[in-house]
Amino acid sequence: MFRRTYLALTAAALMAGPAVAGGHGSDIVDTAMAADDFNTLVAAVKAADLVDTLKGDGPFTVFAPTDAAFAALPKGTVEGLLEPENKDKLTSILTYHVVPGKVMSGDLSDGMTAETVQGGEVTIMTEGGVTVDGANVVQADVEASNGVIHVIDTVIMPE
Repeated sequence: MFRRTYLALTAAALMAGPAVAGGHGSDIVDTAMAADDFNTLVAAVKAADLVDTLKGDGPFTVFAPTDAAFAALPKGTVEGLLEPENKDKLTSILTYHVVPGKVMSGDLSDGMTAETVQGGEVTIMTEGGVTVDGANVVQADVEASNGVIHVIDTVIMPE
């Protein structure tokens, strides 16, 4: 099961191309900033005052939505979340995308759940491609000095 999952994630990563610049020497925030596809995520992390946390020792596993994932939200959602009065809601959404520890693709199994920093649980499915709460993993195992990033195509929302 793990080998099949790893192969599926590797294939997805190869097909997705270099969405994230190799940043193994950089932390999660610097790795995301170096890529061209996480401008909205980085702006949200800054607005929620989570930069220092995600630059911390970790390790963290971040399911990182692309700019296109944020753009797919209903019109005005991102702008509203970036308003100071919505900081708590933004923080809740962002921390729902973070799991404590370093979870690599080889650690995944179909139907597994993982508790997020926000306190909710995400469900990982590996049959027919890897998903996290229904969001497709389009690039896996982007290593950073304090964890790993898995790029996803949808913003996942806590209940």
